[in-house]
Amino acid sequence: MFSTTELIGYLASALIVVSLAMRSVVRLRTISLVGSVTFVVYGLLIGSWPVVVSNAIIAGINVWYLRQELRRGGRDLGAVPIAADAPFLLDFLHSHERDITRSQPGFTRVDPEDVALLLTRDGLPAGALVGRRTDPDGSVLDLRLDYVMAAYRDSRIGRWIYGAGAAALKDLGVREVVAHPATAGHRSYLLGVGFEPADEDRLVRRLP
Repeated sequence: MFSTTELIGYLASALIVVSLAMRSVVRLRTISLVGSVTFVVYGLLIGSWPVVVSNAIIAGINVWYLRQELRRGGRDLGAVPIAADAPFLLDFLHSHERDITRSQPGFTRVDPEDVALLLTRDGLPAGALVGRRTDPDGSVLDLRLDYVMAAYRDSRIGRWIYGAGAAALKDLGVREVVAHPATAGHRSYLLGVGFEPADEDRLVRRLP
């Protein structure tokens, strides 16, 4: 039989191992934080100050980066217009084709007449938004793809592009985005970033 102290130690170890398997930055930091705090408790129980101090420092580092991740207000986020047939965009989408298909199986390819934005995080590609104008004045964008890499899916990019970062779309003349989610997960995401049901199949987001 394991003692309570040993079980706490094993739990802390398991949490650290699980955190290393996370592709999402936010989840990695969150689980690592819980694991390091659990190790602090374990260190106190066994009277090991090196374990307590090292894991208290790790917990502090995790808190710092989580705050940076969730509260920087979009200063590290960007959206760059890009030609729908640009080789870089096509290569990016091809590289993440399997992940895209899981959440948005209706998307197959980009057409030359599409509007496309490359979403960035810290200056590096983090996702892509692709749509097609559906009204005469071009103010309504029918969303064909709204993809964010797994590492940043718990981050702020989705809320940012339809909120504080909506200028990237408005500069293109877009005032309203219409989506047709094909999966429950994508629908839940869109509702979470401010889309509202228009009818049984469509969600609409009017830009601020």
